[in-house]
Amino acid sequence: MPKTWRAAHEELARDLSRLVEARVLGPVDVLFGLDKGLRRRAFEAVLVWTEELLGPDDDTARMTAIRLISTLFPSDQPFDPPSDWWTTPFGRAVLLRAGHPNAEVVSFTVAAAMLGITRQGVHDLARRGKVQAHPDGGVTVDSVQARLKERLLSDSETSGGSAGSSGSSGSSGSSGSSETS
Repeated sequence: MPKTWRAAHEELARDLSRLVEARVLGPVDVLFGLDKGLRRRAFEAVLVWTEELLGPDDDTARMTAIRLISTLFPSDQPFDPPSDWWTTPFGRAVLLRAGHPNAEVVSFTVAAAMLGITRQGVHDLARRGKVQAHPDGGVTVDSVQARLKERLLSDSETSGGSAGSSGSSGSSGSSGSSETS
C-alpha cells in the first residue's frame, strides 16, 4: 500500500532527526553541553530539509541531499553506504533526488535494496529492460532511479494521488518481494 505524502514527510523527518541527534547533537552535547535553543533550531532545520528533499525543486533537493550526506557522513573516502542504508527514508530520498552520490553503476544487491525487492527481482527487471544492465555487471543508478520514480508515480495514480511522486521516500518494502510490472 503506498504511503500518503504526509506520512512520507513524517517518516523522513523522523529519520533525519535520528541522524542529526546521533551524528551531531549527541557528540556536541557530550563535549560542550547543549541548550534547548540549539535542539529547537536543529528540529526546525530538519523540517526545512524534509521540505527541500521532498519538494518540487530538483536542484534544491539534490543540493540538500549532497550537503546532508557530506555533513552527516564525513569521510576521506567516497560515500558508499551499506546496501540496507538505501531502504531508509533518507536513503530513498537521496536516491530519488540525487541518485548515488559516487556511483553510476551499482550491484544487483544494492539495486535490490534501492528498489525494495529481491536481487532476483532486479535480474528479472534487467532481463525485461525495465532497468539497464551494465556491461561490466550491475545496473545503472539512473535506471534504478527512473524505475523507482515510475513505480511511485504509478502507486500515486492508483491510490487517487495520495502518495507523493517527486521525492516521496516511498515504501522501504520487504526485500523478499519481487516486482512484476
